Amino acid sequence: MTLRRLGLFGGTFDPPHFGHVAALEAAARTNNFDLIEVTVTGDPYLKSARVAIRPAQLRLAMAQLAFGGLDLVEVSDREIRRAGPSYTIDTVRELLAGADHVDVIVGADLAPQIDSWHDAETLRTLVRVGVVPRPGGSTAVPDGWRSYEIPMDPVDLSSSFIREVDPTPENLAKFIPAPVIPLYQSLQG
Repeated sequence: MTLRRLGLFGGTFDPPHFGHVAALEAAARTNNFDLIEVTVTGDPYLKSARVAIRPAQLRLAMAQLAFGGLDLVEVSDREIRRAGPSYTIDTVRELLAGADHVDVIVGADLAPQIDSWHDAETLRTLVRVGVVPRPGGSTAVPDGWRSYEIPMDPVDLSSSFIREVDPTPENLAKFIPAPVIPLYQSLQG
C-alpha cells in the first residue's frame, strides 16, 4: 500500500519533550497526513559541531517511549542506519519512493534556517513545509518554499533547557513524557 500523504518530523530528541508531543498531535489533527514519521537524526551535523549529543540508539529509545503511542505516528531509525551526516534530502527521497507527498514538519525556530540545509535547492522542489509555532518565533520560511502553519498553541520548551534542569522525577514530569523519565535519568551523571 502506498502512503499518499506523509509527514516527516525529524530531530535529535535529546530528550524528546512535551513540545514535540504537542507538535505531533497538532500535525495529526490537520488531516494532512496518512502517517507522520518521526525520524531520529543519526548524525545531526549542524548540531553536533556545537554541543555534545547522546548516542543515536539512546535517543531513538527515548523517542519510541515518548511518541510510540501517538495517533498516526511511527518512530523510525532510518537516519541512524544510514552512515554519515543525516540529511533531510536523503530521507525525503527515500520516503517519496512510498508516498505521493512528503511534508517536512519543523518548529518556527528552524523555519528561517531551512535554506542552509544540505541541497536545499532540490529539497524545496520536493516538499512542503509545515511550520509549528514557537513562542517569539515567526512561522515564515525563506522565499521559494511552499509552507503552511500547523495550528497550535506555542509551547515554550526546548531539549537544551531540559538538559540544564535538575533531573529529579518531579522536575522532569513537567517537561517530558512519563515513560521517558527512567531512561533519561539513567543517562545522567
